[in-house]
Amino acid sequence: MTEDRKPTGFDTDAVRAGQVRTGEQEQSEPLFLSSSFTFDSAAQAAARFAGDEPGNIYSRFTNPTVRTFEQRLAALEGGEACVATASGMAAINAMCMALLQSGDHIVCSRGVFGTTTSLFTKILPKFGVETTFVSPTDYQGWEAAIRPRTRLLFLETPSNPLTEVADITRLAALAHGHDALLVVDNCFCTPALQRPLDLGADLIIHSATKYLDGQGRCVGGAVVGDAKRVGEDIFGMLRTAGPTMSPFNAWVFIKGLETLRLRMRAHSENAQALAEWLQEHPRVTGVNYPGLPGHPQHELAQRQQSGFGGIVSFEVDGGRDAAWAVVDHTRLLSITANLGDAKTTITHPASTTHGRITQEERDASGITEGLLRLSVGLEDVADLQADLEQALARM
Repeated sequence: MTEDRKPTGFDTDAVRAGQVRTGEQEQSEPLFLSSSFTFDSAAQAAARFAGDEPGNIYSRFTNPTVRTFEQRLAALEGGEACVATASGMAAINAMCMALLQSGDHIVCSRGVFGTTTSLFTKILPKFGVETTFVSPTDYQGWEAAIRPRTRLLFLETPSNPLTEVADITRLAALAHGHDALLVVDNCFCTPALQRPLDLGADLIIHSATKYLDGQGRCVGGAVVGDAKRVGEDIFGMLRTAGPTMSPFNAWVFIKGLETLRLRMRAHSENAQALAEWLQEHPRVTGVNYPGLPGHPQHELAQRQQSGFGGIVSFEVDGGRDAAWAVVDHTRLLSITANLGDAKTTITHPASTTHGRITQEERDASGITEGLLRLSVGLEDVADLQADLEQALARM
């Protein structure tokens, strides 16, 4: 948001925050495909490299298009600063590398993205950082897992793929009581449906690849939070290590943010209708969606979120064979592990997104062989129901 504008609403920020027009007076945000930037003099170059003068230097860490995306997302999340990264996993890794050191400890909710689990269990231990996993809704378990060197409490809410909803305010109070930070992956809800910083969280992680883009075009990530940890520490990590978002991808995400609230409302409406339909289907043994009154955290989701999101998971009898039969017989749905697309996608988490974690970890997270995940898109719900109907009949 430019300095001469008064504070504005979410939808206004979604289309205007961070925009700075050039001398060409363009209406749409420009795309700066330049690896480096020139200086007026040697003295100016020295001042920028020293940090004494703001301005562009090199697109690894200063690019006007990327900066527009960062400022717009920070405005939507209510944060002071944002650092854009090459992917959602790059965002998590940059955050950990910037804020943790050998001997530190993380408490993480089960049911996070499978690659997040792999990062915490296979990569970070090489650098002396350990992680304990707990149920996202077992608050006594969270507290019991905290150690003197616990620095981060990390969670996704709703969880992936069981859509468990954790109480952000309660976990923020727990974290702060132990001098730790609460980090929330807000990928499933986006700031259009949930603002974790307003609920006490310290940092927000995004895979911009998902709903922020909204059409499955580009890969990117972001960390949002305060000016010190994000604007200095994590930015310093990005400047040195270079997990950088490309300007083109940033430009795509900027355009995606313009329609974010509209799309998230539509995703939520379609997911609600599909979840209610699946709940009554004779071949479905269980449905996970926070919008269903029978969901264990339905009331919490109503308080914490302004919508229930586009992710639905459901269980079928017959294990992997039955689940794969449903996937293979869909005709309209896209078989892909990505989510947040305008096109509805279906995946079998146990063999894809969570296939690289151990069977024990899958069992602890409730990732069964009969579980399927839908990222409900923007098609006509009747067409989605018809496709699933014929696929379930072939199970």
